[in-house]
Amino acid sequence: MSLSPIKQEILENLLLNDKPMRAVEVAKEIGEAFPPVMMHILALVRMGYLNSPEKGQYVITQKGKEALGLPEIDKGKATAILAYLPYDKAFHFYDDIGKPLDLHAHDIREFADSIEKADVQSVQFHMNRGDFEAWFKSLGDYELAMRVALLKKKNLDGEDLRNQLHQIVDQRYVELAKLAGQPVDTQ
Repeated sequence: MSLSPIKQEILENLLLNDKPMRAVEVAKEIGEAFPPVMMHILALVRMGYLNSPEKGQYVITQKGKEALGLPEIDKGKATAILAYLPYDKAFHFYDDIGKPLDLHAHDIREFADSIEKADVQSVQFHMNRGDFEAWFKSLGDYELAMRVALLKKKNLDGEDLRNQLHQIVDQRYVELAKLAGQPVDTQ
């Protein structure tokens, strides 16, 4: 089934924010009027794409994620995504083309830590090129890649970009670690 553009945008917003949100917050985030957004949210709930864990709050369901083209992640897949990678498969940070930093990440946990250490210019450089999305896809984490792509659309820069990217990656790490049955290292 094909989604209308506004329903797609609602699902993407809830995926990116990855927390229960009120309809008025969703409307504000996507720049649409509240009444039609509420109507679409109710339709998405009926379709099983959203759930309301608390009155007036909405979250995306697995079925909603699948409507966005994201596969379900099981314990084995989560474990594979979290695996420690050899040096040649690690993410290597650069300030610009031909200007490598002495900073790399062998897994998602290290990536979240490295984002805090990398120059803001490096974060912006990789975000603009789509490098983060490509690396997450190479790990098999299409959901994290999509979240990063959605963050890119917000055209953030500087510390705002760094902080939001760190938060998204850190939240995803926690989700995957719990799913994989691994201890969660929140440092």
